[in-house]
Amino acid sequence: MRATPRIAAVAVLAFASAMAVHDPARSENPAGTVNETAAGAEIIPLRQKIGQMVLVGFVGDRPSRSGVKRVLEQLETGEIGGVLYLGRNLRNKQTVQRMNSAFREASPAVLPPLIAIDQEGGRVQRLRSRNGFPDTPSARHIARKGDPADAKRTYSVLAENLAGWGFTLNLAPVVDVDANPRNPIIGRLGRSFSPDPERVSAFASAFVSAHREHGVLTALKHFPGHGSSLRDSHKGAVDITGTWSEDELIPFRQLIAGDMADIVMTAHVINHTLSETKANVPMSLSKGALTGLLRDDLGFTGVIMSDDIQMDAIRWNFSLEDAVLKAVDAGTDILLFANDKRPDPEIPQKVADILEAAAANDGEIARKIDDAYDRIVTLKSDLRVAGDEVADNSNAQ
Repeated sequence: MRATPRIAAVAVLAFASAMAVHDPARSENPAGTVNETAAGAEIIPLRQKIGQMVLVGFVGDRPSRSGVKRVLEQLETGEIGGVLYLGRNLRNKQTVQRMNSAFREASPAVLPPLIAIDQEGGRVQRLRSRNGFPDTPSARHIARKGDPADAKRTYSVLAENLAGWGFTLNLAPVVDVDANPRNPIIGRLGRSFSPDPERVSAFASAFVSAHREHGVLTALKHFPGHGSSLRDSHKGAVDITGTWSEDELIPFRQLIAGDMADIVMTAHVINHTLSETKANVPMSLSKGALTGLLRDDLGFTGVIMSDDIQMDAIRWNFSLEDAVLKAVDAGTDILLFANDKRPDPEIPQKVADILEAAAANDGEIARKIDDAYDRIVTLKSDLRVAGDEVADNSNAQ
């Protein structure tokens, strides 16, 4: 799947339509409202670029539900670039397949939707045997009971089923080092492979490789490491300055260097060791962490995704506008809104309003929207290649 992403991305960039992707020659428009092709003829509305940067959770567990119809409309109009499944959305294979087929059909062919789910295994797997989906052991269990080759076989079953159900993105693996076994959100739940960062890298690589073989994207999480925390960032601000160590970067560094990172998901943890400011800004909103460390130091050129922007660590400390602007300015490409406790179907419009207004007054924000859009297009070219391969295999049978 990864052999031809650059070629596929060029093909996408050359496609001329209302959703066409411009080539790198941009206009000098300081507001960044459009990008031009080399011929200066094709344009992409700014709000459609912003839409690709938004991934949302939704309400409803069958195509006829109003919440499902709403995200179908948003996919069709370019207000969002993908959806996230939670447990409330899951009934059985047939129903999920019907919804995922509808999501794909509603999206532009050149920009297939990210259809995401948290399916790590163990305590964190939305799909379970009661839905007709095979259960997967926790990361800790898999790493203790076998080697990476065994893990890959287990994760191949997981990935094959995800692909068969119509999912295109698994928000996993967790590459946090199990630095604190009493960590309430990582260690106690068995979500980390090991206290040894080298072992984390090896098993995470097996996870990613298995998914790629079945055309499913993955997201390494939670950058720059959540394994040493004493608290859960779902429930408020978490400062890991005194517990974090550089060893927690090793899995990210190794997987990025080995081209095993499709997406990197950021953590809502405060870490003054890596921050560019003394203020209590989480790493997910930190330019020093995302641009300085992840981009410049670790050399990651792919898509950066936030953890859920509606988690209490963000919601209690930042307005929606501040969180969105800080995240994008820091280098985030995709903003995740799980719409879990307080579903808001109008989040995409609110985000677009915020970023459109900012881009009109700040050329740097406009440029970052352009760059995010380009990275997302390149990422989605992998989905197009995988889709073509599936179609070819079906026709050959």
